[in-house]
Amino acid sequence: MIHIENLWKVYKNGTISVEALRGIDLHIDEGEFVAIMGPSGSGKSTLMNIMGCLDRLTSGIYTLNNINISDLSDYELAKIRNGQIGFVFQTFNLLPRMTALRNVELPMIYAGVPARKRREKAMEALEKVDLLERVDHKPNELSGGQRQRVAIARALVNNPSIILADEPTGNLDSKSGEEIMNVFQKLNREGVTIVLVTHEPDIAQHTKRIVTFRDGLIVSDESVEKPLDAENILNTIVENNVIYQQ
Repeated sequence: MIHIENLWKVYKNGTISVEALRGIDLHIDEGEFVAIMGPSGSGKSTLMNIMGCLDRLTSGIYTLNNINISDLSDYELAKIRNGQIGFVFQTFNLLPRMTALRNVELPMIYAGVPARKRREKAMEALEKVDLLERVDHKPNELSGGQRQRVAIARALVNNPSIILADEPTGNLDSKSGEEIMNVFQKLNREGVTIVLVTHEPDIAQHTKRIVTFRDGLIVSDESVEKPLDAENILNTIVENNVIYQQ
């Protein structure tokens, strides 16, 4: 699905050049669940921006579903972003005056999907993230975890080839973070390809593969033998709360 070969990204500021990515190779197959880790400035967010067609590479090869991204115009990149890539951000990026349902419908408005079909697909996406009872609530009426689930539903509605999640649990408490990872794990079991940037090792352990960056290079690429099961962890949290309350 994703093929990256000898990818370089160099930012120039006058006579100074900063090599954010230095000739990396990375391949991600359909149906994978991959965590990207690394310290600040390691290149992981730069890679995410390039994979999401939000930034252009300096040199090298990046293909998504056999499409050479470097050859595309800005208009073609926008079509790829809206049709093949679902984004989930740390800050949710929901419109405050819109209900959960309307926020989820938004990508389909840009894609020209008729209103009746928009509502139908938005409701299906909200059902996948267990939020049907909150469809008419605005973001300020939702918890942080619920807002992030709305954002995940919005990322799903155009049936993307891949979901790119940038620190999706970064603003959440541990229980809400587990709820989000439970949603991602369920989606991945259904065949959704997910690439997740995180600085939290325990969150990365919920995925099936961890790619670690440092100084613009991949320093390790390892499979996770026994991913943490978010559903089991949530059940344990609930049981412990019941015991504590007793």
